[in-house]
Order: sequence, then C-alpha cells, then structure tokens
Amino acid sequence: MGPGTLCADLHGKTKYQVRVTVDALLRRAGPGTYRLRLIHGFHGGSALREFIWAQYSSHPKVKRLLLSPDGGATELVLREY
Repeated sequence: MGPGTLCADLHGKTKYQVRVTVDALLRRAGPGTYRLRLIHGFHGGSALREFIWAQYSSHPKVKRLLLSPDGGATELVLREY
C-alpha cells in the first residue's frame, strides 16, 4: 500500500456498516488520495465483495475497481498515479 491510499478493514461488518464506512472514506478522500483499499476477506463468502462491486462500480468518484490477487481486498481507484 503506497502513499495516497486509505485503508479500511471490513471483516465482520454488515452491508449497512460497509456502506457507511466506504461513504465516509469517499467524503474524506482529498486530492492526494488515489485509492481506497477495502479489506473484506473471502473465506467467509463473497457477499461483501459483491456488495462493494455493485454499489461502487458506477460511483462518480470511482474510476475503476481492482480485486487483489488473493481475492480478499478491493481497491477503489479514484485517480491514476
């Protein structure tokens, strides 16, 4: 994780709590923030990952989404490096 990245651990959160957390990060993201790294895990299922992709893939601040190689985190790309 590099500079310009905000991170949140979403393990054990409900979809409502995830939405509140991610929306707060998006509001807090300033001009120096390039990515939001959302750690959701994958061993307990993919419900949070699917929720994040459904909710934020078309968000006006999000250029694209990236899934980590292990599938346990999603990055919301706000600006390119």
